[in-house]
Amino acid sequence: MAGPVKPTNSCISGNVMIVAVKEKALTGFAVPGLFRRLFLVACVVIVSGCSTVGYYSQSISGHLSLMARARPIGEVLHDSSVSADIKTKLAAAQEMRRFASIELLLPDNDSYKTYADLQRPFAVWNVFAAPELSLQSRKWCFLVVGCVSYRGYYQKARAESFADEQRTVGDDVYVGGVTAYSTLGWFDDPLLNTVMRYDEADLAGLIFHELAHQVVYVKNDSKFNESFATAVELEGMRRWLAAQGADAGAYQRRKTRRQRIIDLILEYRARLEKVYAVGQSDDWKREQKQVLFDELKYRFNTLARDREGVAGFRRWFNEPLNNAKLLSIATYYDYVPAFQALLHEQNGDLARFYKAVAEVAALAPDQRHKRLESLAP
Repeated sequence: MAGPVKPTNSCISGNVMIVAVKEKALTGFAVPGLFRRLFLVACVVIVSGCSTVGYYSQSISGHLSLMARARPIGEVLHDSSVSADIKTKLAAAQEMRRFASIELLLPDNDSYKTYADLQRPFAVWNVFAAPELSLQSRKWCFLVVGCVSYRGYYQKARAESFADEQRTVGDDVYVGGVTAYSTLGWFDDPLLNTVMRYDEADLAGLIFHELAHQVVYVKNDSKFNESFATAVELEGMRRWLAAQGADAGAYQRRKTRRQRIIDLILEYRARLEKVYAVGQSDDWKREQKQVLFDELKYRFNTLARDREGVAGFRRWFNEPLNNAKLLSIATYYDYVPAFQALLHEQNGDLARFYKAVAEVAALAPDQRHKRLESLAP
């Protein structure tokens, strides 16, 4: 994907740019300590040039620092300094992780089998930027994940500094905290203290969602990736809750409430696009922009009245709205019905489903999207 629970979380390495290969694959041998860090930075300089080395360097050092804090969950469970609440959630997470590999056929690796306390509220901070009168997001291109519409920083001060640079050129800018991200299996991602605020259902959903990214990931196609992972998350939660003898209805209703709010934001994003496309003066566009933002806030307050599970959105709406903030809302559900239909075609067989998804992923972009649209018009 952070703000709202899902929209700013994002999943794919938070575009926190880890070098494009595993350490052993890169070097042929394990590179320890400081030398490893310097070696990775040097490789980045070679492939990207000095203009971006500062950004890559903070990303590499930030991720390595995060990984250095990771401890096996079994060890954490015996640590008397760790709170009982976190131990309870970590013990549950171990069961969720086993279920993910055995019942959902998700990767059986060491991801989410360790725990890291970062002693901060977010794993990274993402910076989004867009022109004042446009919803064309600024994009940055990186190794592995391709071009994305945000830049991730491990330190909030660095994120704010970059945001200030974008503001000086007149951009709308938004800085959002991210509670979790995935390295797509390049590293064994730990569970973080930043997600211990989740209830157990959301924690299970997070684990299933992030592991799904390790099964199939298409470069430069966030809508495909997030819809697929969300479809796996929803099916995984249905099976997990059934195995626990729990009702999946409450989880689904909460997801539906959140999605209604996301749909509302996306509706106003589309309306703003039409305003910016009209051949009127910039002053007129600024006035209409503010009118739509005021209307969006009013409709949110009406929709969210006396509703549970929208606290993150309330905080998001309490801060000023701008183009970049709207662009931080990801489309996690657009192709979910298509993936659910594809799973149904495979009679719920997840192994066959993953194979079918990989076949769709291998198609050219236009063909890929047409295939998904044909599954769930």
